[in-house]
Amino acid sequence: MKSRHKKLALIGGALAIIGIIAALVLNALNSNIALYITPTEVAAGKAPKDKLFRIGGLVKEGSIQRQADGVTIQFVMTDTEKEIPVHYKGILPDLFKEGKGAVAQGKLVADGNFLATEVLAKHDENYMPPEAAKAVDDAQARAAGKPVSPPSSGDTPKASY
Repeated sequence: MKSRHKKLALIGGALAIIGIIAALVLNALNSNIALYITPTEVAAGKAPKDKLFRIGGLVKEGSIQRQADGVTIQFVMTDTEKEIPVHYKGILPDLFKEGKGAVAQGKLVADGNFLATEVLAKHDENYMPPEAAKAVDDAQARAAGKPVSPPSSGDTPKASY
């Protein structure tokens, strides 16, 4: 084999290895994407079927129900327009409270409930994820009969890695 053929074989092998690595990385990233969706969008049927996504809004006042085991909890997530029941088994963040902002990641089950695998609470009293804040503002504007600002390119569902 000539030196030129050896170089070409080496370059071809390196490109094949890089291609395989890129395919594995993209596959891993694609399986970990979780879109953010509001309760109004979930109620409208815009939630992905059998796929993880995040739902965010406010924890409805008086909706938190804890089971006797201490780790199973049920609550209602709202954007002040629509409400989605959420079921979660695990330890909640310290800042998780009624009337406060939260984001839950999980799947929508057949009975219309959201089965959360992770619950995140806002980190201080002035913070709410921008998507959740816009969803709450839009829902309140619709309830008051005011026009809702049209979505801009920055308001599309965002992927989270």
